[in-house]
Amino acid sequence: MNPLAPRTASLTPSLTLAIDAKAKKLKAEGVDVCGFGAGEPDFDTPAHIKEAASAALMAGFTKYTPSSGLPELRAAIAEKLQNENGLDYKPNQIIVNCGAKHSCYNAILATCSAGDEVIIPSPCWLSYPEMVKLADATPVLVPTQESNGFKITPDEFRAAMTPATKMIIINSPNNPTGAVYTKEELLALAEVALEEDILMLSDEIYEKITYDHTPHVSLASLGKEIYNLTITINGFSKAYSMTGWRLGYVAAPEPIAAAIDSIQSHSTSNPTAFAQKGAVAALKGDQSFISQMQRAFAERRAFMYEKLTSIPGVTCVQPMGAFYMLPNISSFGLGSVQFCQRLLEEQKVACVPGIAFGSDAHIRLSYACSMENIQKGLDRLAAFCAGLKA
Repeated sequence: MNPLAPRTASLTPSLTLAIDAKAKKLKAEGVDVCGFGAGEPDFDTPAHIKEAASAALMAGFTKYTPSSGLPELRAAIAEKLQNENGLDYKPNQIIVNCGAKHSCYNAILATCSAGDEVIIPSPCWLSYPEMVKLADATPVLVPTQESNGFKITPDEFRAAMTPATKMIIINSPNNPTGAVYTKEELLALAEVALEEDILMLSDEIYEKITYDHTPHVSLASLGKEIYNLTITINGFSKAYSMTGWRLGYVAAPEPIAAAIDSIQSHSTSNPTAFAQKGAVAALKGDQSFISQMQRAFAERRAFMYEKLTSIPGVTCVQPMGAFYMLPNISSFGLGSVQFCQRLLEEQKVACVPGIAFGSDAHIRLSYACSMENIQKGLDRLAAFCAGLKA
């Protein structure tokens, strides 16, 4: 007897976590590794957020909260969405989850099932297809083009649609490409979705990290009909460097929000109580940390882009958001896994193979790391590429 459920058979472990774990293991052994794998800001959580959580913990705020999250936090999120994103969600439409990853999973689980198809522009965050499979639905990866900044077009969306299409996932700013959709581009995609009442999952976790005055636009803000088909995902991990706190949220039409709350009440129950107090402080407190972090990322982005595009054989689309670059390494004749394995073995540089995100022609580098790490690591990458070309 096979003890495993069939849905587990097609799942693949996270390559990003695997690469990061291998790099950390080598570092622990004293090896000088330059790691570009981690998808988390290398800044500490701001002190006022930690202090709020610590005060709650010391005051004994360690019991269950409502499964949907603290009313105080849901109200603060609703206020944030209204003031910053032009989104009119009532607190009962907001469910606080154990990280934005959990928010995405709950939203997909609440809306998709066997026989449904979910369109995912590729390259994409590697967990989206696996979440869809766990819901017994079918992921449909639609390749995007470097020439279009890795953004799906309305024609590509329409061509991928079938009678089984239930949802499209839009991640802007995007991991791993750094693509940021304009208002006009989002409207054009939404018009296609409206034709067949296709749900749109809008993952906006990187909203605070954009460059060159590129605005972030929330999909659900673009009209009432669009709002009614959109599930908005966000959280605290990236904007406030709170990755380990595991706090995200979903804002959705009331029936979807209620279904997500029901799922959560029978799975994780509420997110950690005192961490939610920290999240309230994050939303209501000093926001200057975000701009300081943005400036550091912008400096690293400029340096990394200039260095990568100076390496013979490497091309790269300039990211407009998030903190990743996705250089094209196909000219070297190696698949992305072999390229990254050899790069780690020969030069002690850890990157993530692009095949994990749907493109074997690319590798992903995170610049959520120190400038020293970036400089040293890119020098080693250049030496590695020169050796391949020799």
